[in-house]
Amino acid sequence: MVKGAVMSVDRSQRVGDLILREISNLLLRKVKDPRIKETTITEVHMTKDLRIAYVYYSLFGQDVNKKSAQDGFESAKGFIRKEIGEKIQLRYVPDIHFKYDNSLEYGQEMDNLLDKIIRN
Repeated sequence: MVKGAVMSVDRSQRVGDLILREISNLLLRKVKDPRIKETTITEVHMTKDLRIAYVYYSLFGQDVNKKSAQDGFESAKGFIRKEIGEKIQLRYVPDIHFKYDNSLEYGQEMDNLLDKIIRN
């Protein structure tokens, strides 16, 4: 692998980690939208050029649904992007795309299947 390619992957991962931390803090302290109050940011993937951030979230709580959470994130996207631009020094503030992370549901489903197999 080329040395420059390794450095860009490391940089995109570091920037993604910074963005994850900042968005998590914003959700705890500044964002008041009840549609996204019960969400957790699980992961951030950055494109190599750091122009797009794919932010993955999961839901906690029974009364929160995926559609309203996605609408809440879309509504707060401008505010979150502005706050990230103020906190993190980047040439360009990345465009943010919020995506639902179903890995927790998948893991729970696998646990249930394994429990069912063990019981039989």
